[in-house]
Amino acid sequence: MRQLSRRARRGTLALHVCSSAGWLGMTLCLLALGLTAALTGSGPAAEASYRSMKVFADWLLAPLALVTLASGVLLSVGTRWGLARYWWVWIKFWLTLAATLASVLLFRTRIDSTVADVAAGRPILPYELVIPPLVSLSAYTFMTVISVLKPWGPTKRGRRSTPVRRRPPARGPQAGAPDSGRQDGSPAADRRSRSAASGAQDRSPAAGSRNRPPASGRRSRSAASASGRRAVG
Repeated sequence: MRQLSRRARRGTLALHVCSSAGWLGMTLCLLALGLTAALTGSGPAAEASYRSMKVFADWLLAPLALVTLASGVLLSVGTRWGLARYWWVWIKFWLTLAATLASVLLFRTRIDSTVADVAAGRPILPYELVIPPLVSLSAYTFMTVISVLKPWGPTKRGRRSTPVRRRPPARGPQAGAPDSGRQDGSPAADRRSRSAASGAQDRSPAAGSRNRPPASGRRSRSAASASGRRAVG
């Protein structure tokens, strides 16, 4: 899938965070109402709590669950995280899918049947609407934690899809490195290097021996000048 633009990614992320927080808060409300209905000794108070749970389930449970699931999948496939590249994304997807199906298909149906039993005067189990929101709250807290920490690293599929970065081979001082005098490539540096080379040649002993005349030639010239002075004298 094509990657989301920056604006689309931010908008989808804001929608996902808001819907997830709303789903978590609604689950807390359902848990509080279920505990109130189970612990109170008043029939009208328990009936009011169950009816309030039905209002939350009818108007908020399914929309928040579906929006959270859809925005999470869109963020996964539309960004670099992917849906099955990292363990925390993959586990969060399956937990969200299971929580959505359980909330929409099972928990909501159970709330409707409980309200009907209370209205008809039939007995109900005191904690039958406490356990489902408690399990859901634990799952949502766990998913929030792994979304922040991002543990466990990539999956096998993620390791296959990630390109391997290879380091370039290290170059030694003799692996075609430029001369230190010509590193900047300027004409002044070239002239300095040539003048330094010529000065070194002039100061070398071999260059001095080439510039001086041989010793035999000096002796022959001195002997000739001495004989010339004797002949004149």
